[in-house]
Amino acid sequence: MTRMTVIGCGYLGAVHAACMAQLGHDVLGIDVDAAKIAKLQDGIPPFYEPGFPEVLAEQLASGRLRFSSDMADAQGHQVHFVCVGTPQKRNEYAADMAYVDAATTALLPHLSPGDLVVGKSTVPVGTAARLSELVRGVQPEALLAWNPEFLREGFAVQDTLHPDRIVYGLPEGEDGARAKALLDEVYATPLADDTPLVVTDYPTAELVKAAANSFLATKISFINAMAEVCEASGADVTQLADAIGYDTRIGRRFLNSGLGFGGGCLPKDIRAFMARAGELGADQALAFLREIDSINLRRRVRMVDLAREELGGSIVGRRIAVLGLAFKPNSDDIRDSPALNVAAQMRLQGASVVVTDPEAVANAQRLWPDLGYAESAFDAAKDADLVMVLTEWDEYRTLDPVKLGEVVADRRILDGRNALDRDAWRAAGWTYRALGRK
Repeated sequence: MTRMTVIGCGYLGAVHAACMAQLGHDVLGIDVDAAKIAKLQDGIPPFYEPGFPEVLAEQLASGRLRFSSDMADAQGHQVHFVCVGTPQKRNEYAADMAYVDAATTALLPHLSPGDLVVGKSTVPVGTAARLSELVRGVQPEALLAWNPEFLREGFAVQDTLHPDRIVYGLPEGEDGARAKALLDEVYATPLADDTPLVVTDYPTAELVKAAANSFLATKISFINAMAEVCEASGADVTQLADAIGYDTRIGRRFLNSGLGFGGGCLPKDIRAFMARAGELGADQALAFLREIDSINLRRRVRMVDLAREELGGSIVGRRIAVLGLAFKPNSDDIRDSPALNVAAQMRLQGASVVVTDPEAVANAQRLWPDLGYAESAFDAAKDADLVMVLTEWDEYRTLDPVKLGEVVADRRILDGRNALDRDAWRAAGWTYRALGRK
């Protein structure tokens, strides 16, 4: 058992803290937001994530997990995970490191000889070396490692308890050996299950997450670029993806054309990667990411254009039902959500937009109170001139097109995620369109 702190109890930190306790460690979660800490201590998750409420409640009851808003409580713990956010700077591509720097600085007075500070936040390359100097300047016998996270929203508990790989970014020499020994204790259970372990230096560990996100974004935007070509040529992007996906060098995963990616990580991480490459004089190496970002954003504009085409050239005054607001299913996260962006754009352009989502309505209402909100797909679709599926929740994938057709004003549907059975909807009398499909 390791006594550890998790500094920053947002999405990453809260899940990491609860899962580390489940692995048998003594865990203290620390955050400056006292209201959030109070909720977590009461077993109330501050966000929606499948499986997390159960792990949180179980570990609070076990006594292995507790929360505090006082950094002084970190004293006496040996491993300290830094899990705070690195949002995109306003009017810049670069990541804002203020929260990482503040968390690390606040921790410094409470470090003891032999303590290990472990960065998990997604940061620009070079951050670990800078923070290591900061740590050693205050506590010369403390260590710093970088251990990037690879969580997928909707699967975060699984990804923490059963990761597909673990990466250590370590200092050289004896310090690196000491840091590795402590991390091996932390991850003893997944390592015993033969989880692949990559032991490397600081800059490589920092680049792993940025490179992985950039590759994923490239694959998603590639198929969406093909969707643009398919629309222009009369081809079908889903069949195209099936055909190229059989090539084992390519694979079928993440070749689903649609509205593209969003959320609090992928968009800002690739932009921060570009910004840091520019600072290092390697901006040309990542110039392609600018087009990746552009392709992704064009999908949202195209979705609004499709709605206009389906409604005879104008959406002004037309009632449009939008099913889905979160950036992906099994999440309540609306940060940079393509679905919410499309709904808001149509509202600004004069449409009467009624939206719904299984989990994200409350978050969306705080940001866009002028949208109409409904509790269910059927409520949202009542008297609608057009229905749009913009987040591929299972309950929208399995909607009965016959029953939904009984409540709408006109049977027109736009499938923004290529998630529906096209033939079934057409058989039920719906006009069906999707990005890149015939």
